[in-house]
Amino acid sequence: MTTVHIWGAAGYAAAEAIRLLHAHPFVELGALESRSHAGEALCDHFPALRRTAYRFSATGSVRASLAAGDVVLTAGGHGEAHEAVPAFLEAGARVIDLSADYRFDDGVAYGLSEWNRARIAAAELVANPGCYPTATLLAVLPLLSIAQPRQLIVDAKSGITGAGRKPNVSSLFAEVAGEIRAYGLDGHRHEPEITRILRERDCDVPLVFTPHVVPLARGMLVDAYAVFDRAIAAAEIDAAFGQAYAGNAFVTHAHAPSVAAVAGTNRAEIRYDALGTTVRAICAIDNLGKGAAGQAVQNLNIMLGYPEETALDALRVVA
Repeated sequence: MTTVHIWGAAGYAAAEAIRLLHAHPFVELGALESRSHAGEALCDHFPALRRTAYRFSATGSVRASLAAGDVVLTAGGHGEAHEAVPAFLEAGARVIDLSADYRFDDGVAYGLSEWNRARIAAAELVANPGCYPTATLLAVLPLLSIAQPRQLIVDAKSGITGAGRKPNVSSLFAEVAGEIRAYGLDGHRHEPEITRILRERDCDVPLVFTPHVVPLARGMLVDAYAVFDRAIAAAEIDAAFGQAYAGNAFVTHAHAPSVAAVAGTNRAEIRYDALGTTVRAICAIDNLGKGAAGQAVQNLNIMLGYPEETALDALRVVA
């Protein structure tokens, strides 16, 4: 058994990770550190955990509990992990960071599971991707094996949990109910992350990225358009998709990618359409699943040598 600690355990992604790890046969949960809720029962905050006896632990509890070989999922606010992670690594733990703190560090494994397994397996520190980059890159990267596009256009929509857990979530939902709102139009923080990974694969092209928040609790749908200098045949796309994701349990082709179909899971559904010199790629994921906690657990399984599907094979009928 491997002990997994959660640092910054009170957020949505952390709670989802706890839900998944609670059912993991090869791990046990250790300290669940929360600066704001120390001593409180998790079930009082997250209904999905009502049948558990977990309590938030106090600041410093993860570091005090660590033993060599443990794993820490850091899920605090952006900008906070840099202060805590070095001590966890020094204690002999391996770390998966769900914040943006390490996504641009060259020496850190980028945790896009299907595309970086070897580095993830050997890593002491993994930077879990953001939700928008996960959906976008899963859809776009297979196309790079066909030809280099000259432009990428990404229209993306996320449920409100992508904004993080707020003190008054009901008011936030009231603001977006009946609304589809574009935001981050002067530069969303995930855009440089997408651009960086594309450049690492020699794809340095203009990117138009437009994120929206929609009145859903969770879920993400990305429509990506890759514009090429020549017409792309459907057979080329089918071959590229098959080569990229054959044998991958969590990425599948779907006639109509559905947010409802992937809710509560670590799955991604993708559809491609060849439209002359433009290829449309549609990807649906759960922003808290494949876009955060699910991918973190998948990366944990890769790091520890467990089957990737462990604790991630359940489907939820109701989100």
